[in-house]
Amino acid sequence: MKKVALVTGAARGIGLATTKRFLDEGWIVVMVDWDGAELEKAAKPLGNNAVLAINADISSRDGAKDIIAQTQEKYGQLDALVNNAGVADFGPIEETSYERWRAVMATNLDGTFLMTQEAIKLLKVNAGAIVNIASISGLRGSTLRTAYGTSKAAVIQLSLQQAVELGEFGIRVNAICPGPVRTKLAMAVHTQDIIDAYHDAIPLNRYGNEDEIANAIYFLCSDQASYITGQTLAVDGGFEATGVGLPALRT
Repeated sequence: MKKVALVTGAARGIGLATTKRFLDEGWIVVMVDWDGAELEKAAKPLGNNAVLAINADISSRDGAKDIIAQTQEKYGQLDALVNNAGVADFGPIEETSYERWRAVMATNLDGTFLMTQEAIKLLKVNAGAIVNIASISGLRGSTLRTAYGTSKAAVIQLSLQQAVELGEFGIRVNAICPGPVRTKLAMAVHTQDIIDAYHDAIPLNRYGNEDEIANAIYFLCSDQASYITGQTLAVDGGFEATGVGLPALRT
């Protein structure tokens, strides 16, 4: 039987790129997303034998249970879980209502917790791997990211807790923290001034792309990372390493 990966937020962006990366390596992928129309559009070209598309909301306990139940019924195994689904809702602290706060936490943090909890029974069978997608915003402070950054920092800590507790079953858990990534959504909202400012702050002087994040995710799920667990990997072109240095002082 081929290995099986489950990727949440798989209809677009990093999730779709990660799905394709697993498929390239001969895995089967369970694609999960709450946008049913976009999920169907993304999954159709990939082939019915290669993917199982599930339209569900991971922030719901019933949703998480149903996703794992369908995976177990179809394949009877799960070798990798990629908790990628997330909500990015940015705004000033004063304008972040409790409802906005909870909406971000429900998907980014609660969904990661619920999906992992439900998946443990299947991951134990073949000592699978979990990769939780956090963010550079979980490692460094920034404006307008009170809810988002806090949720992603919590995902990093949750990953450590999971790695420590699940290690005895051979389950490895790591977190990926993407820096600025050139997605369609980002390019739609980032002005040229924002793009230039990011380039100034990133040692590699560019945005990352979705495939570069997917490569790191796949590596941590693969046997090549068999002794790596409890780690947080920033895939960010060096952005986190720069702190708050002044671009004008660059050589």
